[in-house]
Amino acid sequence: MAEKTRYSDEELEEFRQIINEKMALAKRDYDQMMRVLMNEDSNDVDDTSPTYKALEEGSATQSKEELISMAARQQKFIQGLKAALVRIENKTYGIDRITGELIPKERLRAVPHATLSVQSKMNQKKG
Repeated sequence: MAEKTRYSDEELEEFRQIINEKMALAKRDYDQMMRVLMNEDSNDVDDTSPTYKALEEGSATQSKEELISMAARQQKFIQGLKAALVRIENKTYGIDRITGELIPKERLRAVPHATLSVQSKMNQKKG
């Protein structure tokens, strides 16, 4: 029997559902981070109580920087998921971009936007 070169339409549909679920959660988390960054959810007294402001400013700046970094990572994750949906449409989803072999289903279920098998990723890091 010849080795499979791509996932079946049924398998691709299963991955599409996984990706859409992860995308919905990722977008929700991203939107929540942006609301916090824009102080839209704040019932804070930031602008009305200058007494503790000097002490809290350093901590708030660090938290904001961490949140910005997390939001950027989340946005990158969402872009990766969108690209995975395009690969599903093109029927190239799940194909290792270095070896051309199928990425194992277990890896794709865990990391649905993966474009490399674990082995290819490890080889890439060595080189």
